[in-house]
Amino acid sequence: MAFALLLLAAGWQDLRTMRIANQLSVAIVGTFLVWALAGLASGTLVVGDLALAVTCSIGVFFLGALAFAAGAFGGGDVKLLAAATLFAGSAFLLDFLTVVAVAGGAMGIAILAGAPIGPAAAAGNGSTVRARLRSGLPYGPAIAVGGLWVAAQLAGA
Repeated sequence: MAFALLLLAAGWQDLRTMRIANQLSVAIVGTFLVWALAGLASGTLVVGDLALAVTCSIGVFFLGALAFAAGAFGGGDVKLLAAATLFAGSAFLLDFLTVVAVAGGAMGIAILAGAPIGPAAAAGNGSTVRARLRSGLPYGPAIAVGGLWVAAQLAGA
């Protein structure tokens, strides 16, 4: 539940400000640590799965850092994506990234169609397609949707 609430907070913050506070990503990592320790103690999580989850998160962070360096992704998005990947682990990683990509693509299409998404739209700076393309895409909500999908899978497991 804490994971889902933190994702919602991050998505909402990014949608309003195009920024994701580091504290939200750190809180997700802290929530994962508590969840993982509880899973290890109860026997529902094995060390190998924990190691794979951390490895996947590091890999996603590395690829996200490359995207950030290329100007394709924001730094807060990279950190939030890597933190949420901890919960996805290797079992749900591809599905998680697919849900994030589909949600992000839908938001991108909505912005191009003129939907008032993000702070630039709220300020009225997106009257032309060119202006909407330059205003940026708050990707936190898409990451939140993917993370909520993971949370639902974990709750049903």
